[in-house]
Amino acid sequence: MIRLAVALLFAALPLPALAAPCSNPDALGIARVLTVDATATPRVGRKEFAETLPLGPKELVLTFDDGPWPTTTPVVLRALKEQCVQATFFVLGRNVAAHPELVRREFAEGHSIGHHTFSHPLLDHMAPAAAWEQIVKGVRADEQALTGAARAQATTPFFRFPGFASTPALLDRAQAAGLVVFGADVWASDWRSQTPDEELKLLLERIEKVDHGIVLLHDTRAQTARMLPALLRALKARGYRIVHVVAAGPSRPLE
Repeated sequence: MIRLAVALLFAALPLPALAAPCSNPDALGIARVLTVDATATPRVGRKEFAETLPLGPKELVLTFDDGPWPTTTPVVLRALKEQCVQATFFVLGRNVAAHPELVRREFAEGHSIGHHTFSHPLLDHMAPAAAWEQIVKGVRADEQALTGAARAQATTPFFRFPGFASTPALLDRAQAAGLVVFGADVWASDWRSQTPDEELKLLLERIEKVDHGIVLLHDTRAQTARMLPALLRALKARGYRIVHVVAAGPSRPLE
């Protein structure tokens, strides 16, 4: 009976979407796919933690926070598709509930869907139970859009704390639940007002310094959406390779 229950659980989970064949011979593309799980890499990103993903020289993982957003996320998706690149989107449950078609599009185009709470509070400013409920509520909203069931179990168990505002207790609970907590290795500071050219120059300089790692961007920012095509072209010209991260399996039930 236990084996049957486990089999039925996994059968109910959506299969990872496969990206369409690349028709752009000059595309940046994906160098490889990296499977990630909380046992081997529970916390990654050197901006916050001691280690990052097992990446080689000039290998980058692209991530986007806070979406989906109707005016900017489609622009980001179009740029990624043009260059045959897959990324990871850390979505907000309230935005997913408002625009479920966009998170379904992200998934259908082969991107990984991570979680970023329901409404973006700083969790280290909250009581532990309330903070965990923000995580669960976000996962439920995301799963409702992706699977049709508002379950407290993440199909892709990737999570990023808003503002990196974690606590030791929440980190331990996330690891126990099988969530991989993503920090970052480099970011464009795109929460700050910049022109697309200014953001591109800053980010490329920072990427050159770190060489490899997790790149943090925001698909809700118009300046980032406009900057992205030039970034992808520049990364190819400079010899960087994109790694797409996927989950080894779902999280454990979060409650």
